[in-house]
Amino acid sequence: MYGYDVETKVQSSQWVGKSSPRPKKARQSRSNVKVMLIVFFFDWKGIVHHKFVPRGETVNKEFYLKVMKRLREAMRRKRPEAWTNKIWMLHHDNAPAHASLFIREFLANQDTIVMPQAPYSPDLAPADFFLFPKLKSTLKGRRFQTIEEIKENSLQDLRAIPQNTFQHAFQNWKKRWERCTNSRGECFEGDKSD
Repeated sequence: MYGYDVETKVQSSQWVGKSSPRPKKARQSRSNVKVMLIVFFFDWKGIVHHKFVPRGETVNKEFYLKVMKRLREAMRRKRPEAWTNKIWMLHHDNAPAHASLFIREFLANQDTIVMPQAPYSPDLAPADFFLFPKLKSTLKGRRFQTIEEIKENSLQDLRAIPQNTFQHAFQNWKKRWERCTNSRGECFEGDKSD
């Protein structure tokens, strides 16, 4: 999340008459003020756990292990029925910190079911095709002076996403997996899978 991220073309478009001169726009760039938000811990009900990465910290297997421990505690508190019945599962991408033997052993020892992530398939991860684009689009074009402002506003926008939007994302996730399975893992673009 940036203190300022340039608006998309659609966000910055303006209506002008046929005879009006084209509006002048200054070239803008992202700010250097930024913070990393780990927020891919959500289900069809909404956000389960989030974590801001402290400035200067690297997301490596040791850092991710701490996040995994906090996630398990958040699941126990926020989704007690899923925790008690062991009906929750984790789907994360193939980032080195996520796929390390260290993390896989921890999750196996904790009996955490992990959904596989196909290599080079960000279109199959709900965080990548749904949550991050949705959150970033609401923050684009807004200016924040401090990291605290970025955190406050991103969490406010995150919490404003209604439950039915999360439900729709998971229905979309299921369809994407079905298309991937039906195409036997072959690449396809958009909604077309022949």
